[in-house]
Amino acid sequence: MDGTTLYSIGELSRRTGLPVRTIRFYSDSGVVAPTTRSPAGYRLYDLDALLRLELLRTLRELGVDLATIQRVLDRELSVAEVAAAHADAMDVQIRTLQLRRSVLRVVARRGSNPEETKLVHRLTQLSGEERRRLIDDFMDGTFGTVDADPAMAAMVRAATPDLPDDPSSEQVAAWVELAELVGDEDFRARIRRTAMYQAAGRTLDIESEAGEELMEFTRQKVSEALESGIDPLSDRVAPVIDDLVHRFAEVFARTPDTEFRDWMARQFEEAHDPRVDRYWRLVWIVNGWQVVPNLIPVYSWLIQALRDDRDA
Repeated sequence: MDGTTLYSIGELSRRTGLPVRTIRFYSDSGVVAPTTRSPAGYRLYDLDALLRLELLRTLRELGVDLATIQRVLDRELSVAEVAAAHADAMDVQIRTLQLRRSVLRVVARRGSNPEETKLVHRLTQLSGEERRRLIDDFMDGTFGTVDADPAMAAMVRAATPDLPDDPSSEQVAAWVELAELVGDEDFRARIRRTAMYQAAGRTLDIESEAGEELMEFTRQKVSEALESGIDPLSDRVAPVIDDLVHRFAEVFARTPDTEFRDWMARQFEEAHDPRVDRYWRLVWIVNGWQVVPNLIPVYSWLIQALRDDRDA
């Protein structure tokens, strides 16, 4: 094969694997024009046309549109420039597909109905600016009062949740739950009350009266339960809670019954609201921060365990 060899459409089809009608279309479009014609009027193509056609086929398989290919063949664009642009476009498509996959997994896991499915999709489709506006609205509505604690407000702002461009399904689920949480007026009141309580430097009566020794013992036992993976709503929690309730009942000279467990839960919940603890855990997940076990408040687990035992 040399530069003087001419090929018919049939020969080009055999060499490139493209259908004859496709080559004819490219030829009629002027993308790969015939070099000359035979005495009988049939189109003939030289080696350059064959190489152009092979490049065209490769770029089409990579998803490059015909207009862009024409510019490459006319040397208005380099193959490298086109490859870089399409790689960037594919990155966007991949991120979109990954987000859709994560949303579908969240919907499947939550058993969402049609309305909730639309809500989940809408929340994940918010732009970065819209997501920040959602959190800003939460901040203004929660800490925009004269009695708000500036330090707490600054801490919450510093830990603004920011969903990445290619979130995992866990991050999507956390973001959806977080978005629902910050829009809840009851939660806003809870986090404001907790912030005011902590800003005042107050110690819970149950903590001060129980004494540091019992409180340290409680934190140790709950931390051990957390590290062991004991769910506060499971049957495995009974021995831990029974022991703690009896120790507290002895200190307070109370009967370790359902009423006392309920009282304990209310006391701890006053400044250690489980939903506020949940907020911080969701922020860690959305931001992709490492969740340090010893920084997870023990009170959320303790309150849930006391409530569940009471309800049982």
